[in-house]
Parts: sequence; C-alpha cells; structure tokens
Amino acid sequence: MSEILNSAIVKVQNAKYAFCRFITANDTGKNGSHQAGFYIPKCAAALLFDTPGVKGENKDKMVKVKWQDDFTTDSRFIYYGQGTRNEYRITRFGKGFPFFEEDNVGDLLIIAQQSEDYYYGFVLQTDQDIDDFFAYFNLSPEKTNQLIDVTQASTPEKQLEIGIQELVALYADFPETRQMAQFARDIYNKAHHITDVHICKSPDEQLLKWIDTEYSLFRSFEEKVYAPIYSVPFSNCQELVKFSNIILNRRKSRAGKSLEHHLATIFTAAQLEYEEQAVTEDNKKPDFLFPNGKAYHNMLFPANKLVFLGAKTTCKDRWRQVLNEADRIETKYLFTLQQGISKNQLREMKHEHLKLVVPASYRTSFDKEFQPEIETLASFIKMVKLKQNNNPIYSV
Repeated sequence: MSEILNSAIVKVQNAKYAFCRFITANDTGKNGSHQAGFYIPKCAAALLFDTPGVKGENKDKMVKVKWQDDFTTDSRFIYYGQGTRNEYRITRFGKGFPFFEEDNVGDLLIIAQQSEDYYYGFVLQTDQDIDDFFAYFNLSPEKTNQLIDVTQASTPEKQLEIGIQELVALYADFPETRQMAQFARDIYNKAHHITDVHICKSPDEQLLKWIDTEYSLFRSFEEKVYAPIYSVPFSNCQELVKFSNIILNRRKSRAGKSLEHHLATIFTAAQLEYEEQAVTEDNKKPDFLFPNGKAYHNMLFPANKLVFLGAKTTCKDRWRQVLNEADRIETKYLFTLQQGISKNQLREMKHEHLKLVVPASYRTSFDKEFQPEIETLASFIKMVKLKQNNNPIYSV
C-alpha cells in the first residue's frame, strides 16, 4: 500500500464527510470547458456547506485544502444558484496546481473534511492505488461521485436488502466467485423482474446494477464471516495486518472475476457465440474470444470475423497487457469500468489498435475527441452479432 493511499484511507476514515470521483476532461479544461475547478454533485453538498444552496442566490466560503500531505491551497467552495445555474464547485487552486494536466484524466479525486474550513485532498493516479482504495471501503466504480459511507454500505432498495440477508443466512462462508456473481444477478433480477429481454435491451445499465448489487451482497458476507474475528482483540499488530490483507485481497480478486462473469451472462442472453479463457499464442488466455478458440486456430476462418475482448475494472496502467493476447486479431477491444483516461493514453491505444468498451453512462467522462471511437456494451454486442450473423461459415 503506497504512502499516499494509506494517508488517504486514514483521512477518509476520520472525516466528517468524504467524497471521491474520477477526474474528467471537463475538470482539466481539456474539453474546452470554461468552468474552473472540480464539480461537486448536489448529493454531496454537505461536504461543502452546512446547509444546501438556495436557488436564485450564490454563496461561497474560503477553506484550506492540504493536497497529498504536501502542499496547501487557499480554495473556494461556491454554490452557483443565480440565473440558470444550480451547481457546486471547488475553485481557486493557485498557479501550478499539478492535477489539472491531461494525464490526470481518469485519476481518482478524494476530498475529506477535517473541520469547517480545513480539508484534505488526494489524487490517486495508479490502478493499484485506486483498486485498493475501492477495496478498502468496498466501493464500486458506480458509487463514486457521491459521499463515501465509511460505516456501512449504502442501504439498497428494500427488496434487494431482504434478498441479500436471506441468502447470507444460508451460508457459513463466502460462496465461490462465480456463484457470488450469479447470486447477485438472481437477487437483482427477481426484485426488478428482469428477463433476458431487458438484459438485451439495456445491457450497459443491467451490468452496472448487477455490479452494485454484488458489492452489497459481498459486504453482507464480510460482516457475517469476519465479525467473529474482528470482535476479539488481536494478539499483536502483525496479526491485525495479516487479517486486513486477507480482507483486501479477497475484495480485489473478486471484483475482477465477477466483471467477467457478468459480461458472460450478458453475451449469453444476447445469443453470441463466445469462449472464455481460450488458449492462444504462448499459452495466453484472453478473457473472451468470439466465436471460440477453435475458430481462432483454424487458419481458414476469416480473421476479420474474430473478435477479442479483455475485461479490466480499471485500465490506466493495465491496458497494454492485452495487446499480445491474440496475434491474429489486429483490433482488440477492452471493456473497463474506468471513468476517463488521458488523451495521451487514448492516442496510444488508438496507435496500438485497441478500442475501449465502457458502460454507456461512462462514455461522457472521456475527452470529446475520442468519445465517438469508444464503444458501449450495447454497440459492441451489435458489432459482434453483425459479424456472426453475416458469416456463412461461422460454425467450425
């Protein structure tokens, strides 16, 4: 765990209010936006002011924000309520503020309130730190851009909560990862009467709902399984650290695999032919090959009818890992829950013939120049289906 990450976790734990969100191109001004500073959604207004802003009036206050445990800015919290505006922002960071650069797009911004006019700010820049922060507070990427509940999970809808508690009561230990993902889908689908028709109609939305439900389900299992352990004092610091690492590692390993399981369910509902972990060159195992490994190794099968898809919850650092996993396929696709990546990295991806696939609601967090080239899950499925339906020799 990096020093910055460790400090961010401690400050959030002890904060009156804490907030996190991915930095977007709009924040850095790289989308041509003239709005200065970080936008804060209305649901997190308590982070800035004791009382909400009143439409028709502006209000502000000056605060000190200590960034990365290193330097302090005299910043301004402001609510714009006059005219057509109705928004909160943090402004005034001074010349040379280091986190408005192009490469900061996709970094995780964290703000933690220590007192009325003193705050801590952190920017996590690596996939590892971001994943570890999410794992520590059991956050899903869908639960950013709002206040962080450091004491317990945000309360799910009542039907989901009942379904989760009923399921957890049946088990003494964590289910296997694939089974956990299946349970989450079943609980959500039952509560919202979701069928394959709904899944095919709105795959992007359904995926995020499943992921969010699974985080709540997993949190409930943690409470049941770990409560008897942490309720008893640890004999020494080393035992406490060991126990903490067990929790964090389980959270991280589950998150990545569950994403693949949910995607597979959507591909099955869409009646796509695919294979998970098919073996390619040098014993590489791509997350998904369409239609399958047999077609991939059949040199008579047209290469332009093959599709590769990797799946990574975050990909700022890891996208290059998929480039050599299927040599026959020139253009590779990577599904991610990352919200925003710098233009420099997007240019590198384009140069390496890698295309991103993101949930539809996440696409606007990327630079406008590149948004048309980023696929949604729905458009990716449509593309694959078109290749499979138009291939007269698809069965091999």
